[in-house]
Amino acid sequence: MHLDEAGSLPTEPGDVMRQGEDLGRWVRAQRLGFDKLTAVQQWMLEQVLGIEPATGNENPKPRRTQADKWALNFAAAKQFYEREGHLRVPRQHVERIVIGGEDGEERQLRLGAWIGNQRSRAATLTPERVEQLSAIGMRRS
Repeated sequence: MHLDEAGSLPTEPGDVMRQGEDLGRWVRAQRLGFDKLTAVQQWMLEQVLGIEPATGNENPKPRRTQADKWALNFAAAKQFYEREGHLRVPRQHVERIVIGGEDGEERQLRLGAWIGNQRSRAATLTPERVEQLSAIGMRRS
Protein backbone atom coordinates (compact mmCIF):
# COMPACT_ATOMS: atom_id res chain seq x y z
CA MET A 1 0.00 0.00 0.00
CA HIS A 2 2.84 2.38 0.86
CA LEU A 3 4.56 1.86 -2.50
CA ASP A 4 1.23 2.06 -4.38
CA GLU A 5 0.70 5.53 -2.91
CA ALA A 6 3.99 6.69 -4.49
CA GLY A 7 5.95 6.13 -1.34
CA SER A 8 9.59 5.14 -1.53
CA LEU A 9 10.95 1.93 -0.10
CA PRO A 10 12.07 2.62 3.49
CA THR A 11 15.62 1.48 4.20
CA GLU A 12 16.08 2.20 7.93
CA PRO A 13 13.97 1.44 11.00
CA GLY A 14 11.80 4.39 11.91
CA ASP A 15 11.73 5.81 8.34
CA VAL A 16 8.08 4.95 7.69
CA MET A 17 5.38 3.91 10.12
CA ARG A 18 2.18 2.55 8.60
CA GLN A 19 -0.77 1.42 10.73
CA GLY A 20 1.58 1.03 13.69
CA GLU A 21 4.06 -1.08 11.68
CA ASP A 22 7.67 0.03 11.18
CA LEU A 23 8.17 -0.67 7.48
CA GLY A 24 11.88 0.16 7.55
CA ARG A 25 12.48 -2.43 10.28
CA TRP A 26 10.52 -5.01 8.28
CA VAL A 27 12.47 -4.30 5.07
CA ARG A 28 15.79 -4.57 6.92
CA ALA A 29 14.72 -7.87 8.51
CA GLN A 30 13.80 -9.28 5.09
CA ARG A 31 17.09 -8.18 3.55
CA LEU A 32 19.20 -9.58 6.40
CA GLY A 33 17.27 -12.86 6.55
CA PHE A 34 16.91 -13.25 2.78
CA ASP A 35 18.65 -16.63 2.63
CA LYS A 36 16.22 -18.06 5.21
CA LEU A 37 13.17 -17.25 3.07
CA THR A 38 11.56 -19.61 0.59
CA ALA A 39 12.28 -19.16 -3.11
CA VAL A 40 8.77 -17.77 -3.60
CA GLN A 41 9.22 -15.22 -0.81
CA GLN A 42 12.60 -14.18 -2.26
CA TRP A 43 11.07 -13.81 -5.73
CA MET A 44 8.19 -11.70 -4.38
CA LEU A 45 10.55 -9.41 -2.46
CA GLU A 46 12.78 -8.88 -5.49
CA GLN A 47 10.22 -8.76 -8.28
CA VAL A 48 7.19 -7.22 -6.57
CA LEU A 49 8.73 -4.91 -3.96
CA GLY A 50 12.24 -4.39 -5.35
CA ILE A 51 13.91 -5.56 -2.15
CA GLU A 52 17.40 -7.02 -2.68
CA PRO A 53 19.28 -9.25 -0.22
CA ALA A 54 21.74 -7.49 2.10
CA THR A 55 25.36 -7.45 1.05
CA GLY A 56 28.11 -8.82 3.30
CA ASN A 57 29.12 -5.44 4.73
CA GLU A 58 25.52 -4.66 5.77
CA ASN A 59 25.21 -7.63 8.12
CA PRO A 60 25.16 -6.63 11.78
CA LYS A 61 28.18 -7.29 13.96
CA PRO A 62 28.00 -10.60 15.78
CA ARG A 63 26.86 -10.36 19.38
CA ARG A 64 29.55 -10.50 22.03
CA THR A 65 29.63 -13.64 24.16
CA GLN A 66 29.72 -13.46 27.95
CA ALA A 67 33.38 -14.49 27.78
CA ASP A 68 34.08 -11.60 25.37
CA LYS A 69 32.31 -9.15 27.69
CA TRP A 70 34.26 -10.44 30.69
CA ALA A 71 37.56 -10.11 28.82
CA LEU A 72 36.69 -6.55 27.78
CA ASN A 73 35.83 -5.55 31.34
CA PHE A 74 38.98 -7.25 32.62
CA ALA A 75 41.04 -5.22 30.11
CA ALA A 76 39.37 -2.05 31.45
CA ALA A 77 40.15 -3.13 35.04
CA LYS A 78 43.77 -3.79 34.10
CA GLN A 79 43.98 -0.38 32.42
CA PHE A 80 42.56 1.29 35.54
CA TYR A 81 44.96 -0.64 37.81
CA GLU A 82 48.00 0.29 35.70
CA ARG A 83 46.97 3.95 35.76
CA GLU A 84 45.81 4.24 39.40
CA GLY A 85 47.80 1.48 41.14
CA HIS A 86 44.70 0.01 42.85
CA LEU A 87 41.26 -1.39 42.12
CA ARG A 88 39.24 0.68 44.60
CA VAL A 89 36.95 1.76 41.80
CA PRO A 90 33.97 3.97 42.70
CA ARG A 91 30.68 2.18 41.93
CA GLN A 92 29.63 4.83 39.36
CA HIS A 93 33.02 4.95 37.57
CA VAL A 94 32.96 4.56 33.78
CA GLU A 95 36.23 3.52 32.12
CA ARG A 96 36.97 4.39 28.51
CA ILE A 97 38.85 1.72 26.60
CA VAL A 98 39.92 1.49 22.96
CA ILE A 99 39.42 -1.88 21.29
CA GLY A 100 41.68 -2.86 18.42
CA GLY A 101 44.68 -0.53 18.78
CA GLU A 102 44.95 3.23 18.48
CA ASP A 103 42.51 3.51 15.56
CA GLY A 104 40.03 1.08 17.12
CA GLU A 105 36.58 1.52 18.55
CA GLU A 106 36.23 3.40 21.85
CA ARG A 107 33.93 1.87 24.44
CA GLN A 108 32.74 3.14 27.80
CA LEU A 109 32.38 0.42 30.39
CA ARG A 110 30.73 0.65 33.81
CA LEU A 111 33.85 -0.59 35.53
CA GLY A 112 32.81 0.27 39.08
CA ALA A 113 29.70 -1.88 38.87
CA TRP A 114 31.64 -4.70 37.20
CA ILE A 115 34.34 -4.71 39.90
CA GLY A 116 31.65 -4.80 42.61
CA ASN A 117 29.94 -7.71 40.87
CA GLN A 118 33.20 -9.66 40.61
CA ARG A 119 33.84 -9.16 44.31
CA SER A 120 30.36 -10.32 45.27
CA ARG A 121 30.62 -13.35 42.95
CA ALA A 122 34.19 -14.28 43.92
CA ALA A 123 33.13 -17.69 45.23
CA THR A 124 31.61 -18.64 41.86
CA LEU A 125 34.38 -17.37 39.59
CA THR A 126 36.59 -19.87 37.81
CA PRO A 127 40.08 -20.31 39.29
CA GLU A 128 41.52 -18.78 36.11
CA ARG A 129 39.47 -15.61 36.53
CA VAL A 130 40.31 -15.37 40.23
CA GLU A 131 43.99 -15.68 39.32
CA GLN A 132 43.68 -12.98 36.62
CA LEU A 133 41.95 -10.58 38.99
CA SER A 134 44.42 -11.28 41.80
CA ALA A 135 47.30 -10.51 39.46
CA ILE A 136 46.04 -6.95 39.07
CA GLY A 137 45.39 -6.32 42.74
CA MET A 138 41.80 -7.46 43.22
CA ARG A 139 40.76 -8.01 46.80
CA ARG A 140 37.41 -9.35 47.99
CA SER A 141 36.45 -6.11 49.75
